[in-house]
Amino acid sequence: MASFSTTTTTTTPLAARKKGLTVRRWLTALVLTTAPLMLCGFASAAPSYPNKPIRLIVPFPAGGPTDGMARLIGQHLSQQLGQPVVVDNRGGAGGTIATEAAAAATPDGYTLLFSTTGTMAINPSLYHSLKVDPVKAFDAVGSVASTTNVLVVPNSLPAGDVKEFVALAKQKPGALTFGSAGNGSSNHLSGELFKSMAGIDIVHVPYKGSAAAFTDLLGGRISMMFDTVSSQVQYIGSGKVKALGVTGAARSDALPKVPTIAESGLPGFDVTIWFGLSAPKGTPPDAVHRLNGELQKVLAQADVKKQLAALGASPLPGTPADFDKLIQRDAAKWAPVVKASGATLD
Repeated sequence: MASFSTTTTTTTPLAARKKGLTVRRWLTALVLTTAPLMLCGFASAAPSYPNKPIRLIVPFPAGGPTDGMARLIGQHLSQQLGQPVVVDNRGGAGGTIATEAAAAATPDGYTLLFSTTGTMAINPSLYHSLKVDPVKAFDAVGSVASTTNVLVVPNSLPAGDVKEFVALAKQKPGALTFGSAGNGSSNHLSGELFKSMAGIDIVHVPYKGSAAAFTDLLGGRISMMFDTVSSQVQYIGSGKVKALGVTGAARSDALPKVPTIAESGLPGFDVTIWFGLSAPKGTPPDAVHRLNGELQKVLAQADVKKQLAALGASPLPGTPADFDKLIQRDAAKWAPVVKASGATLD
C-alpha cells in the first residue's frame, strides 16, 4: 500500500499539469483561429448601405423641368441601388425651403437634395437672412447635368449678332430693355453679367415667369431676354425670334449654328446652369462614395443621355470633389453680380 501510495502522489500531479497545459494551449489556438472568422460573420450580417428608401428633396414644384430631371435620375439611381428613391417636392422661396429641410435631416445617406446653381451658389448672395448656408451645410455627392441659356431678340430689332446688339445699346443708353422670370432668376443674372461685361446700359424688366416675358418679347415690348435653350429652340427654329448667342463656354448641341457669347465679342462670358446631388453635412463617406459611383453609371447610360438632351441638358459626370469645386467657384462668381444688380429677395 505504501509503495502504491507513494507512486500515486509523485506522478499524478505532473501528468495533470501537462494535461491542463495542453488543454489551455488548444483552447488558445482555437480562439485565435476562429475569432477572425466570427468577426467576419458579424460584419457580413451587418446591414449594408442602402437598406431602406432614400428621400430626394427637390426645391421646385412637381411638373417643372427640374422636377423632371430629378425624377429621371432618381428612377435610375433606384434601379442601381436596389432601394426606392422617393421624390419630395418642397417648392417655394427660391429653393430655400427645400434647402433648410434637407440640411436639418439626419446625415445618414438617406436624405439628398437635388441642388441647383440657384440654391447652392446664388441664394447665399440673394437672401440676406438665410437660416442655412448651403455652401457649408452640405457634402457634395456629385454633379448631374448642365444646361445653358440663349440670348434671343425680336425679329424687329435691328441687330443680327451680339456685336451689333452691343453697338445699338451703346448708341441708345437706357433705351433697350431685357426681360426675366424675376429678380435673382438665372435669366436675370445672365442679363446683369452681360450688361456688366459689355459695358452697356439696358433696363431690367422682371416678370412673373419666363412665359410672360417671352410674350412681351414676341410683341416687341422688350428688346431681349435670356431663356433656356430647351424653351427657345422651337421658336428659334421656326424663325419667330432671333438667337444671338448661347451663354455656355461651348456651343449647344441643340443650336450648333448659334455662336457662344464668348466667341461673339465677350471672351470669358459663361453662364452654365447645373444640377447635382448634395447630402447633409457629416454624411458617411462610404455612403457618398457609393452614391457617386452609382450616379456615374446612371449618367453613362444612353437612354439617360437622350432624356437629358430632351430637357436641353447634358450629363455632367465627376467626383464629389469636382462638384464641391464647382459650387465654390460659382458662389464666388455670382456674389459680385448679385451685389451689382441690387437684387434681393428678403
